[in-house]
Amino acid sequence: MGAFGLVQFGLILLSTITISSLQCNHLQLQQRKVIENSLQLLDKMGKTFPQQCLREKMSFSFPEQVLKPRQKDTVKVALEEIFQHIFYIFSQNLTLAAWDRTALEQFQNGIYQQIELLEACVIKKQTLYFKSKEVNRLKLKKYFQKIDCFLKDKQHNLCSWEISRAEMRKCLQLIDKVIWKLNN
Repeated sequence: MGAFGLVQFGLILLSTITISSLQCNHLQLQQRKVIENSLQLLDKMGKTFPQQCLREKMSFSFPEQVLKPRQKDTVKVALEEIFQHIFYIFSQNLTLAAWDRTALEQFQNGIYQQIELLEACVIKKQTLYFKSKEVNRLKLKKYFQKIDCFLKDKQHNLCSWEISRAEMRKCLQLIDKVIWKLNN
């Protein structure tokens, strides 16, 4: 590679780093937009909550303490973990969900893009955040495992998906509140 090629490579690398850091500087604004869009897509995916599913309602108890705005980076790590779990839940056996497939795919794509952005922006200094990250990770894992087990126990039937969709709506609304507090 000649000197000119090296200069071009350097400029491309520098512009990529600059774009990435600009995205990270406006992360909360982007997250709020993604969450707003995700909530709209959750609504668009399915119709109103089926009446026959009301008797199957389940409380999953989201561990809100993982999102207490102490340090922005700790919250970012928790958000990355949450989005990864949401993506996993909505990538499972969805045949009985009877949802709008286009809205579902757009929802999955938005969540995946958010994971990618958070992975790029989260500080990777594990030593500083290791302890709180692991405690939060375990709490979140337990929460999402309850949802996953509920879906499996109900054999991914329509009601289990509708209840899970309603739970994800609550989860995203809570995240939106936390991001709003971090901005103010």
